[in-house]
Amino acid sequence: MAQLRQDFDEFVKRQVEVLVIGPENLQSFRDYWQKNNLPFKGLPDPDHKVLNLYGQQVKLLKYGRMPAQAIIDKKGMLRFLHYGDSMQDIPNDQQLLKLLDEMVNKK
Repeated sequence: MAQLRQDFDEFVKRQVEVLVIGPENLQSFRDYWQKNNLPFKGLPDPDHKVLNLYGQQVKLLKYGRMPAQAIIDKKGMLRFLHYGDSMQDIPNDQQLLKLLDEMVNKK
């Protein structure tokens, strides 16, 4: 999430709403957001209802939920989805920003 915070202004310039969904409960999420002063929104999902809708995987031997990143356009269309195989398997911000720019240029 530090990566997202570092490039948050670039997402804002592209009119992107960043939303991080995690399996923690409300209090844990709130404490983490306040401690780290995160500029984007977070959604606690302790019952995994939202995460299950997007098919995010759980791998107990790899400490739980695997990372997933999605880009959903303003019409609610899923435009990009990446399921990570480990906590290091996450597209970097520059890759996501490039995808966003390509989506805009295709219109």
